[in-house]
Amino acid sequence: MTRPVTVRFAPSPTGHLHVGNARAALFNFLFARKNGGKFMLRMDDTDDERSTAEFAAAIEEDLDWLGLKHDIFARQSERLEAYEAAAEKLKAAGRLYPAYESAAELDRRRKRQLARGLPPVYDRAALKLTDEERAALEAEGRRPHWRFKLDHEQVAFDDIIQGHVAVDGASLSDPVLIREDGRFLYTLPSIVDDIDFGITHVIRGSDHITNTGVQIQIIRALGAEPPVFAHYSLLNGPEGKPLSKRHEAERFSLRALRAAGYEAIALNALLARLGTPDPMEPCLTLDELAEGFDLSRLGRSDIRFDPADLARANTACLHLMPYAAAAPRLQALGCDLGEDFWDTVKPNLVLFSDAAEWARIVQGPLDPIIEEKDFAAAALAALPPEPWGAETWGAWTDAVKEATGRKGKALFMPLRLALTGLTHGPELKNLLPLIGRARAEARLKGLTA
Repeated sequence: MTRPVTVRFAPSPTGHLHVGNARAALFNFLFARKNGGKFMLRMDDTDDERSTAEFAAAIEEDLDWLGLKHDIFARQSERLEAYEAAAEKLKAAGRLYPAYESAAELDRRRKRQLARGLPPVYDRAALKLTDEERAALEAEGRRPHWRFKLDHEQVAFDDIIQGHVAVDGASLSDPVLIREDGRFLYTLPSIVDDIDFGITHVIRGSDHITNTGVQIQIIRALGAEPPVFAHYSLLNGPEGKPLSKRHEAERFSLRALRAAGYEAIALNALLARLGTPDPMEPCLTLDELAEGFDLSRLGRSDIRFDPADLARANTACLHLMPYAAAAPRLQALGCDLGEDFWDTVKPNLVLFSDAAEWARIVQGPLDPIIEEKDFAAAALAALPPEPWGAETWGAWTDAVKEATGRKGKALFMPLRLALTGLTHGPELKNLLPLIGRARAEARLKGLTA
């Protein structure tokens, strides 16, 4: 019987989420949504020195902003008994053994191996200790860390993105699963949770490929079968710097992007397409994104996140937004001038908040730019009576053209400067009726209106 698709996003609450983290969460969410599965949020908070409740709350807030609602939730700090039981099972099977070397001793040993041209792999000296030697070390006050004894064999798996992958256990050090102070590193809790919560697919960055070979051995040692893996390429900043670096992470944190005014759906749409041969298509819902999402379309090369791409994606998504969705937000900004206003200005928005500036341009007060008073006077004289509609602009400019002999840019640019104070903006055939005759007349006279 095929298990239902269940995936997880497992952040450590030791900082704020950045776009690389968002990409991990989004891929898992879209995969679950497309396959009718479940999306789990798991707080990997066993590092009690760095994990905080504030960061955990911020993670949930950021995911809520992105629209990535979880179906299952867990905190590792509340599941320590399960990890202890797994550790005891591995100890009983002879796969988890105590080692007493200090960090300094291990560092010296690695340097000696490198100097001799040998790989810096742990030599399993701890396995050669007698009971008496272990007792003597503990009498000195040493406490062991615990290592998983790897089988020195090839571990192969078929990755949805990377294809066939093989990891040689003989080339790796036996991983430390438990620190000297008894705290778990992330590996064992992560594996136990994946087993207990029925995770069917692990979708994560390509920097975990070697770890996957290790984890498959531990999963099987615990009597379970590994999930399907998909390792996607890593996301770097625009200068190619890893987003794991603190400066880059804060610069492109979700909180920073939200504060800058970007739309969550625009970020989702961009991240879902980066690294694929497919163009970024604007959309308004996660269901649209999920429908076209395909992990096998993701490339293997690292990619860059460019804010300029996000700005373009943001613009494209705003252009699709219907008035019904925009109205509450326009009201909150104090600039809801109706559906005609929204449809007129949205093609010129980069950020939603730009709508407030266009409302000011429509309603005033605005200082017009009059470069040629004679031309402005002629335009004023040709200004038709109200009511105005979409055809008013054409009729008016035809009359001004006939009166002045102007055409092209020489005709249209002075009118735009007088009416809006700008050299660019929405189509004036749509903007002019919103400005209205009284304000248009005042501005053509050079008055603030």
